[in-house]
Amino acid sequence: MIMDEPKPVGEGSGPNASRLLSAAVGHCLSASLLFCLAKARLNVERVETTVETSFRRNEKGRLRIGSLRAHIHLSIRREDVERLKRCLELFEDFCVVTQSVRQGIPVSVDVATRDEKGS
Repeated sequence: MIMDEPKPVGEGSGPNASRLLSAAVGHCLSASLLFCLAKARLNVERVETTVETSFRRNEKGRLRIGSLRAHIHLSIRREDVERLKRCLELFEDFCVVTQSVRQGIPVSVDVATRDEKGS
């Protein structure tokens, strides 16, 4: 993996540490949810996860990650939506990265579903 900083510090040839942290949170949440759904024998057609990262300055004016907001979009069969609820109650607690990051940075998560037809 190549990591880099944007110009003028780096060449922008890879993600920086902040983007990598955001990606790790998004991936871990997705993997935890998919694991639970597989155990529940729910077929997922597609998963799309995005993470919005907000920055803030601390009391010394240094840039810090202020919060992360993960958006997970699942494509599942309409008849499986009701069975999804149990996994939604559980999956975040099994995400090692998110639970670790939450000890210092607020992380919010929302999950939306759509069926194979996109509704």
